[in-house]
Amino acid sequence: MNRGIARKLPDGWILWQRNLCSGAASRSSSAVSTTQLNIHECKENQSFTTNVHPYDIAIVGGGMVGMSLACSLATKLLTKHLSVAIIDSNPALGHKLSIKNEDPPDPRVSTVTPTSISFLKDVGAWQYVQQHRYAYFDKMQVWDYTGLGYTKYDARDVNKENLGCVVENKVLHGSLLARIEDTDFQKTIYHSRLASMSLCSSSSSSGLGKASSMEAMYARGDLAKLELSDGSSLYAKLVVGADGSKSQVRELAGFKTTGWNYSQNAVICTVEHLVENRCAWQRFLPSGPIALLPMGDRFSNIVWTMSPKESSDHKTMNEDDFVKAVNHALDYGYGPHPKPSVLDIADLFSWPRRNVTLSTNQSFEIPPKVVKLASSRMVFPLSLKHANHYASKRTVLIGDAAHSVHPLAGQGVNLGFGDASSLSKIIAEGIAIGTDIGEISLLKKYEAERKPSNVSMMAILDGFQKAYSVDFGPLNIVRAAALHAAHHIPPLKRSIIQYASGEQRLPLFS
Repeated sequence: MNRGIARKLPDGWILWQRNLCSGAASRSSSAVSTTQLNIHECKENQSFTTNVHPYDIAIVGGGMVGMSLACSLATKLLTKHLSVAIIDSNPALGHKLSIKNEDPPDPRVSTVTPTSISFLKDVGAWQYVQQHRYAYFDKMQVWDYTGLGYTKYDARDVNKENLGCVVENKVLHGSLLARIEDTDFQKTIYHSRLASMSLCSSSSSSGLGKASSMEAMYARGDLAKLELSDGSSLYAKLVVGADGSKSQVRELAGFKTTGWNYSQNAVICTVEHLVENRCAWQRFLPSGPIALLPMGDRFSNIVWTMSPKESSDHKTMNEDDFVKAVNHALDYGYGPHPKPSVLDIADLFSWPRRNVTLSTNQSFEIPPKVVKLASSRMVFPLSLKHANHYASKRTVLIGDAAHSVHPLAGQGVNLGFGDASSLSKIIAEGIAIGTDIGEISLLKKYEAERKPSNVSMMAILDGFQKAYSVDFGPLNIVRAAALHAAHHIPPLKRSIIQYASGEQRLPLFS
C-alpha cells in the first residue's frame, strides 16, 4: 500500500516522502521509461489520484535559478501567499549546507553582475552570501594571443564600485535556501524527478460546468498534472521549467530549440597565488579563451576553453605541468604581450577622448603567477541552445532550460536571475488584475520581456566565440582594432561595461 508521508523540516519546509512497495517501485520505473507529455481529451470517467494537493506553482528544478524564483515570489506582497512545489532529486535540497570558509574554494563559480547583486539583495539572499567567501573585482583586462590588441575596463569609468563579484555556486545556492527558510512561504519539496506532465484541452470539459474540485479543474484545463518518478503526483496552475540545459519540462512540453555544439570543452579549477588577485583576466588563445577570476584569499578560478582532446590532456597531466601550462597561457605563451603602439592606431581613436577622464592605469599588466592547483579539474562540453518559445499554456521556461550560452563572459546565471525577476513580476501583475497565472497571454508577456535580452547576449557571445576561433592574418588585425576601439573610445567602453553589468543596453554609442 502506498502512503504519502509529509515530514516537517525547520522553518516551514515540508518534505514529501513515499513508502513504496515492490509494485509501486515497478510502476515508478515504468513511469520513468515512458516519460511523455499527454495533452489529451479527458473522459468523464477518467480516474484521478486523490492523495495529492493542488499548488499554484510547481518549480521543476531547485538549483540557483529555480530557488531565486521561489525567493522572489516569497518576498513580493502579491505572491508570498502562493503555494509552491519544488521538484528536485538533489538530496541536499532543504537541508542546511555546511560551508567552511577555511576550505579551498569549489571550482564551480558564477560571476555575478551588479544587476544580479541588486536582485539578490531585493529578495534578501545577498546578506547570506556575505557570510561566506566572495570576491568583488573592479577591473578587467582582455587581450589577444597575437599581441596586437588589448582593452581594460575599470568600474570607475562608469562610476561604479565594482564590475562584478565571483561567488561559489554552492554559496549562492545555500544562501538562497537559507533566505527562503527564513520566510513563511508555503513551499513543499519533492525529492524526485519529473516523469510526465499532462494537460487537458478545454474542449473536453463541456459537461463539467463550474465545478471547483481538483479533478474538474484539471479536466477543464485549469491545472496541469505532474507525475513523479517515485510514483507520486501533483497538480499545479503553472509549471516552471528551471531544470537546466537538458530540461525535462522543455522536452515534455514540446518546446523546440535552436542550437549547436561548439566542439569545445571548458576545463575549470581553483588555483592559488602568492598575492591576492583583484582583477578579472581573459586572454583569447587559438583554441579558445582562458579566464582567471578572483576568489579572494589568494585564490582564483580558471575557466579554460579548448578542444576535447586538449581538455582530456590537461585534465590528466600532473599538477606541476598543468600549473606551467596555465602560466604559459596567461603570459608569453602563443604570442607576445600587447603594446599600444603595435598597430599605431591610438591616434585614430583620440577624437572621442577629448575632455574625458578615464581611470589612470590603462597600460597592459601581467596576471599574477599561479603557484599551485587548489582543487580537482573538471571538464564540461560547451554548446549553445535556445528555446524558440519560453511559454505555453500553464508552462514556462527560465534559466538554462530556456537558453544555455558559452561561458565566455560568465553570463549564464545572470540571464537566469533576470528571468526569475521578470517572471515573478509578471505573475504579481497578473494576480493584481485577477488573471489566471497559467494563462498563456500572461506568460507571453514574460517571454516578450526576456527573449530580446537573452537573444542579444547569446548572439554577442556566439559572435565572439566564432571570431576568435579562426587564426587568420586580416581577421587578427580586425580583432585587434576592435579591442583598441573598446580601449580608446570612452562612450563605447562605458556601453560595454554597462551592458556586461546587466543594464541591458547594447554596446553601442550612447
